[in-house]
Amino acid sequence: MNYINLKWFGIIGMALFVFSCKSDLETEPIELQTLDQVFDKRDSAGVNANRFLADCYRFLPSLGNRVGGDYLDASTDDAVSSNPTNTSVQQLATGTYTSDSYLDNQWTANYQGIRRATIFINNIDLVPLKGELENGTPFNRVWKAEARFLRAMFYFELVKRYGGVPLLGDKVYQLNDDIEQPRNSFQECVSYIVQECEQVKDSLRIDPMNLQFFGRPTTAAAMALKSRVLLYAASPLFNGENIEAGNGLTGYLDFSLARWQAAEDAAKAIMDLGIYKLEPEFKKVFTTRNMERIFSKQGDNTTSVENNNGPIGYSVGINNGRTSATQELVDAYGMANGLPIDDPNSGYDANDPYLGRDIRFYATIFYNGAMWLNRPVQTFEGGADKPGGTIQQTKTAYYVRKFMGDFETATNYSNVNHDYILFRFSETLLNYAEARNERLTSPDASVYQVVEAIRKRAGMNPFELKAGMSKIEMRLLIQNERRKEMAFEEHRFYDVRRWKIAETVFNRELHAAVIYQTNTGQIRQTVPVLKMNFEKKMYLAPIPFSEVIKNPKMVQNPGW
Repeated sequence: MNYINLKWFGIIGMALFVFSCKSDLETEPIELQTLDQVFDKRDSAGVNANRFLADCYRFLPSLGNRVGGDYLDASTDDAVSSNPTNTSVQQLATGTYTSDSYLDNQWTANYQGIRRATIFINNIDLVPLKGELENGTPFNRVWKAEARFLRAMFYFELVKRYGGVPLLGDKVYQLNDDIEQPRNSFQECVSYIVQECEQVKDSLRIDPMNLQFFGRPTTAAAMALKSRVLLYAASPLFNGENIEAGNGLTGYLDFSLARWQAAEDAAKAIMDLGIYKLEPEFKKVFTTRNMERIFSKQGDNTTSVENNNGPIGYSVGINNGRTSATQELVDAYGMANGLPIDDPNSGYDANDPYLGRDIRFYATIFYNGAMWLNRPVQTFEGGADKPGGTIQQTKTAYYVRKFMGDFETATNYSNVNHDYILFRFSETLLNYAEARNERLTSPDASVYQVVEAIRKRAGMNPFELKAGMSKIEMRLLIQNERRKEMAFEEHRFYDVRRWKIAETVFNRELHAAVIYQTNTGQIRQTVPVLKMNFEKKMYLAPIPFSEVIKNPKMVQNPGW
């Protein structure tokens, strides 16, 4: 498996990105220090060990414009890249990749993170750390629990892409070791991740808003990872009749409602903590540190999201307009009265299509006429934000507004908190609703209650759902709520796969709006912009070709 890039690690690994402050004890760069120096038996403050642990966090997912400069969601039906070239996400969307050229290959990076976390786990007890949490948990155990959580997270990032992968346990392989390891089954990987979450959760911090330790996992973070992995394990792609021999999914040999029960219970346990709640204003979830966030990777206070994705026609700063939301995503957002736009009672007006929509639409999409930097966005043909020519610009008449600060009436950008939110309470509620709905023959009051809470926060009036919905009706509604609620948070790419509907949903023509400004008003058309392509083999990513040819025990996923 690429020998887990052992040659780059030496004794302790790659050059480190340090996001803790320098100490008087730091006499040389940590990448040049030996294990005895990092895990110093005389260092009761654990200065170098803490720096080593801090470096493990850089392997967490960063989200944002990370796939060739684009959102991963631009390889789904929610968006396309505005870049005029054949970008990485476009190749993902059209299926033009091989096992040697997968555009979101995270194999090596996650195994690097696993190796570093394991080195820390195996050595931290050598450090005579002083101090403990308020509940009496010594810091040695807290730090070790953090590293075990991170390692479990790295494994999940592999499993959601590839299915079963080699589990390395606590062994740190060296160059002369036998590192030709076979893949563990999907079930074994899920069981391992769940077990790690269970074993560490009571040793982690509890307070998610302790700014001194912000970005460190809490008990709820471990519970949220458990909730997500069990939801994936219960989903049709991984549960039951869809299993095929040799694809890393083996182990779940029968369709099991018990897996939906386990996913439901895991989400309900987070809800029962009584700590987390929905942030009242949807936009603020992503720009303020609030009690909806369960776990985030620390980002920066910058204008990077605005500069990367803002409409291009503004003279303030540099807006690259990287992401063009599709008409399909725009249409997924219903009306403020809770009805979809195709409901004859919704009040939707095709001549004024952006009026009276779901609040999340306005917080997610830049549309023609939306206010930004003290003027309306102009995405009509020839407008300031869609001028034509060769300049990079929207391909669909829409840009992505999500994650940006409140600059509607501002004249300049100012720095905004851009943490990478990896788990939030809204997902927990949707996990619970999905799992419970799938376990029952029809949705009960508890399913209605959590879905309606999300709709209420979205400003729908009325937010209540119609009574007597069938299981299938509720399933489709929950799937659409996930799409709207968590757009551009890297869920859609995997949700459609785990629901095993990608052969339909990701095999469609995507559409753009074309808007012409005239003296008497606007003329609108909907036109094709990209034809997606999805083949059955793409439910799982290909194991990197380099891993398969170097390791005879590494079985490739089917079709690759």
